[in-house]
Amino acid sequence: MDHRQLPPTRPFDHVDHCPWLFEKEATEEQRAAQRERQRKLGGDSEVGERCYVAESAAVYPDVLRLGDDSYIAAHAYVTGDLTTGTDCTLNPFTVVRGTVVLGDGVRIGAHTSLLGFNHSTAPDQPVFRQPQTSRGITVGDDVWIGSHVVVVDGVTIGDHCVIGAGAVVTKDVPAWTVAAGNPARRIRDRRETGGRERVGGDALTRFADTARAQAADLLDRCWNGDHYTDRPGAAPTVRAHCDAVEIADLLLGSAPEQLDTAAHIERLTTLQDRETGLIPELGEQLPPMDADGFIGDGPALYHVLSVGYALDLLGASFTQPVHGVGNMTASQLVARLEGLSWRDGAWGAGAWIDAWATAAHWNLRHPGSGGLNPGTLEALFGWLLTRADPWTGMWGSPSATAGRLQVVNGYYRLTRGSFAQFGVPVPHPERVVDAVLDHVRDTRYFGAGRENACNVLDVAHPLWLSTRQSGGRGAGGDGYRSAEIRGWAEQQLAAALTRWQDGKGFGFGPGTVGPGPEPGLQGTEMWLAIVWLLADLLGRSDLLGYRPRGVHRPEPARGA
Repeated sequence: MDHRQLPPTRPFDHVDHCPWLFEKEATEEQRAAQRERQRKLGGDSEVGERCYVAESAAVYPDVLRLGDDSYIAAHAYVTGDLTTGTDCTLNPFTVVRGTVVLGDGVRIGAHTSLLGFNHSTAPDQPVFRQPQTSRGITVGDDVWIGSHVVVVDGVTIGDHCVIGAGAVVTKDVPAWTVAAGNPARRIRDRRETGGRERVGGDALTRFADTARAQAADLLDRCWNGDHYTDRPGAAPTVRAHCDAVEIADLLLGSAPEQLDTAAHIERLTTLQDRETGLIPELGEQLPPMDADGFIGDGPALYHVLSVGYALDLLGASFTQPVHGVGNMTASQLVARLEGLSWRDGAWGAGAWIDAWATAAHWNLRHPGSGGLNPGTLEALFGWLLTRADPWTGMWGSPSATAGRLQVVNGYYRLTRGSFAQFGVPVPHPERVVDAVLDHVRDTRYFGAGRENACNVLDVAHPLWLSTRQSGGRGAGGDGYRSAEIRGWAEQQLAAALTRWQDGKGFGFGPGTVGPGPEPGLQGTEMWLAIVWLLADLLGRSDLLGYRPRGVHRPEPARGA
């Protein structure tokens, strides 16, 4: 016999033990018998839609309110006042007595007892003659109570809890708790992924104190006597100098000590090409300008961010505007946006927008420059808002080979320079959360030991930005999918803190992408910002004692 089919001769014997089969497979005769069974329930009883009460269950309530899509399975014993929400299950041999209230989606394992009453224990008469008392048991939404559990009178079990098999629950259980044992005790928070324990405040404070104490040495390690390098033995780069400025500001509150502040400013401002306002790599020439007066790729695009914010942290600014952005018309900008490689290169498209929008930000702050052509900034946001995919909130499409990597990483760069920098709300923030949480399940990028700074940052910032709009602020936030976001952040934060190498800082990440695994300035600057974002998603960033103010600043830069 196919065990999924109801036995024709004994209609309720099998389904009494497997009541989830009833709604799909019962015959009309069996449905009529079940309606009659429910009609004859004693007491003040109301049974919702698509419910099942086993023929063999002993159900003798004073009051019964059984929510839709709920069932009472074989040999359960129910007395007193029971109220359930929707989708609740009392599995075989469950005992529910006294006053018990269940929320929505509660699962109660076989042979479990919820005893919402008690006897007095005064010494003046035998126990069996003592009066009964009842404070009642309350169980929240989305709770799984395992088999052979006992819950005593007066207990409240919060939303989203899991109670392990065989537990004896004598005290209230807070929401999201996984508890087990006799008496039941907290094992972990259900939001913590992979069984990882919460990163405590002491660990965050110790990490930040260590980083501050070692900051001067790790900066000096990357100074070759004349220029900053990402790591010892590497070639000097513009970004290395800017990363040094960001790290010193973040951890020391000052300019790196290898040069005085005025010398840092002079070094960085003299890098700017007078004809274009762009900054080439050390020892290199700028690429030719495109027909619209700006460039399409290369390190000079990121230097708009890194040099601009390094100067800002030093109390200075570019000596001239970025001319290709200032002179571009709205129609030229729209043509450029339409021509970006959204299908196969969403990260590059997002990086280009990040650079253009950041140059626009500096131009608008530049005295007497005229800033931008009329309508270009409006054209940027108008184009982006009308092109965002309403299913993902993002721009571009996933690929069969890279999954969502290009789209999510491009989203970070795009929104960093535009929406976040200018303080404009992103479109469809909840859809963004969905897309990002789908992406973090891709083990090619987020398997154990495979995370690099770029990929983690490009998830942490979109989650941070989106939750600020959907109300899920900090550890106590109750925004859209906030528990999953906190679980991911907890896991990533715990892993990130272990990557710090004494006196050297952080490496970028494994493999050959980016600077690689050796500790250096870029990895250190990025991971320090990531740690802050992850801690802030968990409501603990204040324990670090630092807050990014440069490229990875959380606040909008416009108006600052």
